Amino acid sequence: MRHQVKLLLSLILLFIFMLPQICCAQFKKGDIAPDFTLEDVYGRPYQLAAMKDNSLIVLYFFDTGSSASQEGLLTLNKMLRKFEGTDLLVWGITTSSKSSVSDFIVDHNASFPVMQDQKGVSATYQAEYVLPTVYILGPGRKIIDTFQGGGKSTEKMLVTLAERELQRNEPMFAQGISLEVQTNNSDAIEAKTVYGYAALKMDEVDKAEDIFKDLAAEEGDAEILGKEGLVKIYAQKGKVKKALAIAAEVEQKAPERGAVNVVKGDILYAQGKEDEALAEYKAAVSKPEGSSSQKAEAHNQLGRLYASVDNFDQARINYDQTVELDPYNLVAMSNKGVTYQKEGQLDKAMEMFEQAMSINSNDQFAEVLARKTRDMMNLQKNIAEKERIDKLVKELAERFRSQDSIFPSFGEKDTWTSRPMILSFVDFQEKGGLNARDGMSMVLTTQLAEQLNQSGRVKVVERVLMDRLLEELNLGSSELADPETALKLGRILAAKIVSTGALLNLPDQTLLSLRLIDTETTAIPKVVNRKLTAGALNIDEETEKITQEILRTVIQKYPLHGYIVQVTGDQAILNIGAKQGVVMGTSFEAVEDGKVIKYKGKELKGLPNTVARLEVVQVDEDMSVVSILDTTRPLQQDDKVLEKMTVTAGGGS
Repeated sequence: MRHQVKLLLSLILLFIFMLPQICCAQFKKGDIAPDFTLEDVYGRPYQLAAMKDNSLIVLYFFDTGSSASQEGLLTLNKMLRKFEGTDLLVWGITTSSKSSVSDFIVDHNASFPVMQDQKGVSATYQAEYVLPTVYILGPGRKIIDTFQGGGKSTEKMLVTLAERELQRNEPMFAQGISLEVQTNNSDAIEAKTVYGYAALKMDEVDKAEDIFKDLAAEEGDAEILGKEGLVKIYAQKGKVKKALAIAAEVEQKAPERGAVNVVKGDILYAQGKEDEALAEYKAAVSKPEGSSSQKAEAHNQLGRLYASVDNFDQARINYDQTVELDPYNLVAMSNKGVTYQKEGQLDKAMEMFEQAMSINSNDQFAEVLARKTRDMMNLQKNIAEKERIDKLVKELAERFRSQDSIFPSFGEKDTWTSRPMILSFVDFQEKGGLNARDGMSMVLTTQLAEQLNQSGRVKVVERVLMDRLLEELNLGSSELADPETALKLGRILAAKIVSTGALLNLPDQTLLSLRLIDTETTAIPKVVNRKLTAGALNIDEETEKITQEILRTVIQKYPLHGYIVQVTGDQAILNIGAKQGVVMGTSFEAVEDGKVIKYKGKELKGLPNTVARLEVVQVDEDMSVVSILDTTRPLQQDDKVLEKMTVTAGGGS
């Protein structure tokens, strides 16, 4: 009997000891959360699988009779009320009675559904014995974090959720959670750290610096976390020596943390020391300590470096590890898509760009890359078009090698009528640091080309034609950086203007220098210098400004010329149309040559006289119809017309 009691006590103790492991044994990070359907107290059904558009879901198993199990849930309720626009989905799940659930909802004004579990969902999720049990689900219902118990476990859960919101590019929500944690625990250094990085993401650099300085002034883990933040800030501000000095301190005191190695790698790469940068990135990914975001950043930068030397297989391995650590890292997804695109694996490239857009449908960077990839895929399916491009590429490559131009002839005697305004982009050269996003040059030139083509005033050489030509000629980035090579390419493509440029990647921004070069005279009619914001680029907004500058330059330096073909009442027909760049609303002046002026024995050509103002009201391919607004004399056939830039009330053109 004594032996049996002893055995029973041993089994009870073993069960108690193993309880936490038993509770969490079924599911782990990376597993897909099982689907279920539960109803709230009002009888409304909620199915987990139907929440596929929500990229961050919190399943919070709790007991309405236990205040300790409700602490984290009430904090989340406060955040949901404060940030009403958030798409964070919180579900409260309990086996408590219907009446107690109703009381909980009313007492706390719950902003999330509370479901009464009578179907064994809590058992399925091993959330029966230790409450709260919390599962954080990422894209595709994948379990990315699990927590059990209150107190410190609840604090850790909230800080982790704040980090996930930061990964989702929701810094204000991350700050809100961080502040709540600090309110309950002023010594919560992880919460302070998240708050600092959230401030940095919102470009509140001075505030972030103050936070990290306060942390760095403490001892232990706080000092390390603070100094890691300061290293990042000083590198971003261009204070390289200061950043490296503090990085050395961190490496000495916390040799197993790799965050500062990433910053060192970025600095070395910007200095042209690629081998040393590679060593730092490798060191960063090999070190075991640090947040998931820091480790993800290390893998992404290592992948970018491998991709820059065309080691795409190794780059993709690192991009995959980035996403495993940070399931919201659409930058790594997009970067992986670029590697596939460069290898011609367009189906896989499109899959990655679509995956990135599923995380953030407003990411214009991935959207432009996807659009370009789709055009390339359509070309492959269009056999006739592909054969046309292939044939043209062969001809152009031969002309390039023989240095023959293909400027078309528009008549031996007509030197007045404008030719089509054709512009060709040569990929911008990327210099400076290693931008976290691959493909910026491709995105910018693609978007600029689309906007210029949509204007109707300029025709940009097909991007696919340029890509195929560069591939046929086997021209590398160093050769394309030579202006003479760019001019040769422009001339054989019959482009009046060729656009070249450079992207200088700095820690906090990218500087674009774009030059327009006249392929006939080699003059440079325009240089555009612009700062592009770091991080997620607002493509439409950034490129629209550049497009307008290019169009203004074209109209000012290369105004359209033509002749009046026929006059009928208050309208006239011109010999130029959409092919030459005429669009609805274009303003013209009818002009006549000025009288010859004799001055000191020389005959000088006088300024042209304006005899009428005209506005385009109809456009066809090779002709257009203008409305005659006013005249100083009747117009007639063969009168010359000249484009006139119009200025709006706001100063635009």
